Amino acid sequence: MTRRTEVLSDPKAMRALAHPARLMILNRLGVEGSATATEVAEIAGITPSAASYHLRMLAKYGFVEDAPPRGDGRERVWKSVDKALSVGVRPGDPPEVKDAKFVVMEAFRREANEEADRALSSVERESDEWRDATRFNRVRLRVDAEELMRLSEEIEKLIEPYIAQRRSKEAAPEGARIAEAQINLFPVAKRAVPGLPTEDHDAGTPAAGEGREEE
Repeated sequence: MTRRTEVLSDPKAMRALAHPARLMILNRLGVEGSATATEVAEIAGITPSAASYHLRMLAKYGFVEDAPPRGDGRERVWKSVDKALSVGVRPGDPPEVKDAKFVVMEAFRREANEEADRALSSVERESDEWRDATRFNRVRLRVDAEELMRLSEEIEKLIEPYIAQRRSKEAAPEGARIAEAQINLFPVAKRAVPGLPTEDHDAGTPAAGEGREEE
């Protein structure tokens, strides 16, 4: 079963989602399942009351919803909505929509970069099997727009069975843990060429060991 995908287009919803604490809360709910405001507060580094506020804002725009109550039902339990989020800039986007899309995409990229940096800094402490399985790859493709779109769809189908939000701990093999796939497919933008330095680009800077002439 393929997950439902929501294409983000509401500027208010996108700006609400772009908050760092809300992204952390959403990730926590998606990976570990339902939780209370108190339970998500610690991972986001905020107070339970602040977490409760962020959860209500996420619920307002349809990113989380109420989960079945626990015990005496005195504390509200939340869960993430089972849908993938997609955002992309389109030629006809009004300025406010385009600006909001850039805000949320920058937030996504910032969080993804931080996650990759943490993994890279701790890779030496991983076991041999996890070090061998870890990949940081970058490759240039030669494709047209249709091929790039088809490649994206094929990758989505390939990783679908492994998505943590849909695959229970019981269904995964022994030793399974949370891993992350970061997939970016985009046309390479033209890079500004700095040009060659001039012959005297370091003129006026004394070479090592040389002093300035005394007047």
